[in-house]
Parts: sequence; C-alpha cells; structure tokens
Amino acid sequence: MIHPTAIIHPSAEIGPDCEIGPFCVIGENVRLGRGNRLHSHVVIDGFTSLGEENEIFPFAAIGTRTQDLKWKGGVTHTEIGNRNTIRENVTIHSATSDGDKTVIGSNNHLLAYVHIAHDVQLGNHIIMSNVATLAGHIVVEDHVVIGGLGAVHQFCRIGRYAIIGGCSKVVQDVPPFMLADGNPARSRTVNKVGLERNGFSDEVQQSLKKAYKILFRSGLTTKNAVDQIEKELPDNAEIQHLVEFMRASQRGVA
Repeated sequence: MIHPTAIIHPSAEIGPDCEIGPFCVIGENVRLGRGNRLHSHVVIDGFTSLGEENEIFPFAAIGTRTQDLKWKGGVTHTEIGNRNTIRENVTIHSATSDGDKTVIGSNNHLLAYVHIAHDVQLGNHIIMSNVATLAGHIVVEDHVVIGGLGAVHQFCRIGRYAIIGGCSKVVQDVPPFMLADGNPARSRTVNKVGLERNGFSDEVQQSLKKAYKILFRSGLTTKNAVDQIEKELPDNAEIQHLVEFMRASQRGVA
C-alpha cells in the first residue's frame, strides 16, 4: 500500500495497513501507527508520531520546524492521536524549545488550510473550519468549533464546547460552553446549539445561561462574578469547570 513514488526514510516506522500515496515524503524520525492513510504529496517530518487511522489529504505538512524566531535547535516533538481528518494544505508545526511538543488529540476534523503553530495543545472532537489559525502555545479543550478564517492569539485558551464565529479575532481566553464572535471576539451568549447537540440537560443549560449573565451582564468584576456563581448556582460539573477555567485565566476572558 505504498506508492512507488513515495520517499520514506529507512528509519521511519510504518505501522500495518498504512496507505501512503504518490509523492509523499516521510522523514527519519516519523512513526505511523496502524491504518493511517496519506492520499498524496503529504510531508511528515521531525520527531513526529501519529496514532491509528488518521486520514491526511494532499499537501499537508506535519511536524516541520517551528516558525518561531526563538528556535535555537534541539529535539522537539509533534504527537497526533487517532482518527483525525487532516485536509488539504493543513500545517502543523513542531514545538520551539528542546524537549517540548505540539499535541493533537483524537477524532478532530481540520479543514483545508488550517494552521496549528508550535506548542499548541489540541484536545479531542474539535472542528477547525477552513483557514482557521492557531498561534503558538494555545490550549483548545474538547468539542470546540472554530469558524473559518478565525485567528487565535498566542497563549490563549479555548474552553470545552465553545464555538468561535468565522473571521473572529481572539485575543483573550474564550470560556467553556460559550459562543464568541467579533473583532476582537467577545463572549456573546451560551453555545445553545452545541449544548443541545451534545445532549446537555435543560437544567445544565439553564445554569450556564445564568452563569453567562452573571459573568458578562452584571457589571461585576470577574472575581466577584465567579464568587457569586459559586454561591448561587448548582454545583454541577459544568459550572465547576467554568469556574476553574475563569480563575486560571492569565490573559483575561473575551
């Protein structure tokens, strides 16, 4: 299942049932698990490992050296999980500092021209639409949707089940379960459609709506708003995660 025009370094590790199409290039320190499919013209380089059953479309470049000007050499890593779809012209860069890594989880859908920069930590079940861009050191939690042409500033965090509108400019953290949009992006409301599609109960959705109003409509400082949420709202897992996310924010919240 390896096309004769593919160039694979003899030291690369290729798992069983992989399909490597025409003109792909696989570097010396690459490891592919079982059942990966590379359509054609895919480049995977650096100290890069892929799990199982990922599908990678033409002209994607994975594990190549960071664009960060702080690069001083060393061994950096790119780790990708299982069952990801990586569409045409996606770029995923390795970390910047010796020993660090860029990490992509599992079951993600990265559409054409998506860019994931150095040291990003991407969770699971994430959709990034066409030309969405993540700068370095960003953390994206599970089940996030990032709209097309959306750009996220370095060191920002995107909380689980958040959605970011297309063409948004994100310069601060986006709280979990929220919908952010604009330039610069602001938290506009609760991600109602996402919560419904993922089976959140009416009780949880109502508590998150109340939390949103306290955080963004009450005029309270973030600290006082979070304290009020803890006192007044149900102590469910979603509210706990929202509170922890807010308190851990270093860039502030959109």
